[in-house]
Amino acid sequence: MKNLLSDFQEFIAEEKLLHKGDRLLVALSGGLDSAVLCDLCHQAGLEFSMAHCNFQLRGEESRRDEIFAREMAGKYKRDLFVQHFDTLQYAASNKISIQLAAREQRYEWFRALLEKESFDFILTAHHLDDNIETSLMNFFRGTGIAGLRGILPKHGGLVRPLLPFSKEELLGYARQNGLIWVEDSSNESDKYARNYLRHHLIPLVETIYPAVSGNLAANIRRFKDTELLYIQAVELHKKKLCEKRNGEVHIPVLKLQHTIPLKSVLFEIVRDFTFGPQQLDDIMNLLSGDTGKYVQSPTHRILRNRKWLIITPNDAEGSGHLLIEETGSWAIQGGGIHLRLMAGNSVDLRAGRQLAQLDAGKIKFPLLFRRWKKGDYFYPLGMKKKKKLARFLIDHKMSLPDKEKVWVLEMNKKIIWVAGLRIDDRFRITDQTMEILHIEMRMT
Repeated sequence: MKNLLSDFQEFIAEEKLLHKGDRLLVALSGGLDSAVLCDLCHQAGLEFSMAHCNFQLRGEESRRDEIFAREMAGKYKRDLFVQHFDTLQYAASNKISIQLAAREQRYEWFRALLEKESFDFILTAHHLDDNIETSLMNFFRGTGIAGLRGILPKHGGLVRPLLPFSKEELLGYARQNGLIWVEDSSNESDKYARNYLRHHLIPLVETIYPAVSGNLAANIRRFKDTELLYIQAVELHKKKLCEKRNGEVHIPVLKLQHTIPLKSVLFEIVRDFTFGPQQLDDIMNLLSGDTGKYVQSPTHRILRNRKWLIITPNDAEGSGHLLIEETGSWAIQGGGIHLRLMAGNSVDLRAGRQLAQLDAGKIKFPLLFRRWKKGDYFYPLGMKKKKKLARFLIDHKMSLPDKEKVWVLEMNKKIIWVAGLRIDDRFRITDQTMEILHIEMRMT
């Protein structure tokens, strides 16, 4: 059997994850993975404390886990921080899924401990199987190289020193060293996408490709290296093509046209200026377009000027746009918008002008949050025919000042929500909805 302790120490050294004297906080659930992580840290002589979250979701099982965490802290003679969360109340107040509520509470508390207690890093017990599942989930959702390479071993204040080791290796180490742990019954539930992949999809693929886990692990390593090479190549192209002049970026059209691969390089240049992939064809058309033609993003515009493409900041009028590239909180002058993914059975039927819930399976990022303009149309909820937004606002007997305050959320030139008024019927929740995009707007 492999010597997991020496491999653990070697991985930390190779990846430069930790340094001598670092004060570490180990996230301890009490399950197999975190139990192994604590023992490895102890055997390696690392300076660490433990943190346990009691989400109070599983009754006696949650209490059992906390007692076990306290026993482990006593065993290793380490400080233990314990926090009780009212997860159900938090989820209801923030209109998010229980799983997301637990995640938000956990990491918010970890960050607070990091600052208050002067820890250098938080260690979590994510392992190879977790990384494979994450890579697959990103692949099925649709992602770039960064998504395919899965979880990073170090990101910000988070360190994941078990990332190269499989669940089977962790189990072998635990048995060999007489470790004990507790089981979380929720890990058996297939209502979570990750569990479904773990229990059904991966075992099914293994019947055809028995070495699938090893192959996927090798792919993840290759994708990680590929991402680094990709970034390096893109930076070289940017250096050759982009000339900065008085706050503008000038790109020679002829030189750009001879670049290979043209579309990928062009997108990597313009994405820095909030242009989305759905605008790429329009930008490509500028290469053969007339002087004066331009494409605009929420913050910039790309202008064809003779032999150049010129990227310039928008004027003040362009500030009424926000490009949303993923879920989370996004701020804009006068307020902001928050997007979360929820399970398909988490429909919030309460009416609210600032709230919308849509079928996430029909939506692809990036989204554009902007003020409405003449010519906009959508399919109001309950209607199968499109309607001009101007007529819709007239029908609602809105005053001119109120009309000027109307925002829309757009996906690939399709309005999915007239904020505060009506969602588009094409993106409504149905019986087939597997995941919900929950949107809250806060505008003054």
